[in-house]
Amino acid sequence: MNKVIVYGSTYGTTRQYAEELSKRTHIKALSFKDSTLQINDYDLIIYLGGLYAGGVLGMAKTLKKIKDISSKQFIIVTVGLSDPTDEVNRKNIRNNIKGQIAKEVFGKAKIFHLRGGIDYSRLSFVHKTMMELVYKKVKNLPEEKQSAEDKALIETYNKSVNFLDFSSLDEIIKEGQLI
Repeated sequence: MNKVIVYGSTYGTTRQYAEELSKRTHIKALSFKDSTLQINDYDLIIYLGGLYAGGVLGMAKTLKKIKDISSKQFIIVTVGLSDPTDEVNRKNIRNNIKGQIAKEVFGKAKIFHLRGGIDYSRLSFVHKTMMELVYKKVKNLPEEKQSAEDKALIETYNKSVNFLDFSSLDEIIKEGQLI
């Protein structure tokens, strides 16, 4: 079975997870932007993508190139700042994934969620501006209306935080039968 790890990462946390997963499983890892990526050559596609504005970076663009999904297996791994153990967060992420990809792919995919990080000093002007707007919006919500994700944003705003945890890859390796 031909396997590949494809990742979409802007600031590096998702790339770090992809590289560690590659090291542990001996499966090649490529950026979704890599011109050598021939997605149709693989039977198992493991897609790791950073969460940005509700979407999974590069996932839709990559997976829509697949011509015949009938013989393919998919593992989708999201990497975001919010706590992936929070059921509301998981539900929101899954709904966003569902809106990004074909329902046949979604139905076949094993989906996992990892926690990443953020360093506001490294954000682009556009991302800083977006985060500032979101921060101001959630900061003004009454505390009882703030979700766990909102509270995490308020707590980490304008800081550098890293929740990278390579041991969280163990479940993906086990469930995906990658070794």
